[in-house]
Amino acid sequence: MATKQTETVKQLTYLAGALKAPRILEAAGRLAEQARAAGWSFEDYLAAVLEREVSARNASGARLRIRAAGFPAVKTIEDFDWDQQSAVRQQVASLASGAFLLEARNVVLLGPPGTGKTHLATALGVIAAHQGQRVLFATATEWVTRLSDAHRQGRLPQELARLRRYGLIIVDEVGYLPFEQDSANLFFQLVSSRYEHASLVLTSNLPFSGWGTVFGDQVVAAAMIDRIVHHAEVITLKGASYRLRGRGIDSLPSTRSDITNPAG
Repeated sequence: MATKQTETVKQLTYLAGALKAPRILEAAGRLAEQARAAGWSFEDYLAAVLEREVSARNASGARLRIRAAGFPAVKTIEDFDWDQQSAVRQQVASLASGAFLLEARNVVLLGPPGTGKTHLATALGVIAAHQGQRVLFATATEWVTRLSDAHRQGRLPQELARLRRYGLIIVDEVGYLPFEQDSANLFFQLVSSRYEHASLVLTSNLPFSGWGTVFGDQVVAAAMIDRIVHHAEVITLKGASYRLRGRGIDSLPSTRSDITNPAG
């Protein structure tokens, strides 16, 4: 009996190695006694072992996708402080299923600095990674730099095609710095390439009415906004910056759409 069991373990070790699934061996041993005691069928036992392997692989893959996404820090919805943003909690919760990704819908987070836009954008990216989606995170200026480099090297179409293979692209801080005309056109191409194909999450300190100033062209801004919000959830965050709490500062200077003339 002992010899037969030893041979079985050897065979399982070989098979697990051949399948490149070493966790199967551990799960098989751990679940065997439980299966015998509970009177599981062979099918139930096999399903339980394979389920452990799939769950472990998904978790490992998610860690790799999160690391590759380029998040400034890993944030989750569970970590978010809802004290100042309770009005949008249900709206955000509805996105936590990740269904918007399957529908190639966008999410736009608008609000003053320090209200949690980047946190929520990152949290949605983490959810996407756990669901098997490839994710990339960068600020708006970083995206423009990336696209400008590709354009200068004559490979912009290839870069846009490569980015379309990502289930989610996150564009942080739209509106913090104005774009020149060429940069605005490149950003518009990024938005257009993903329209009804794959999702975007964008954050901005400006309402849509101020985007024309950011992109230096009202027509380009209008066309871009039209494509972004056609299939989108727009979430507006309000209140003072959480970074200022307990520092005796009630608020930051008001966000203005006329960012090119702050003294005007």
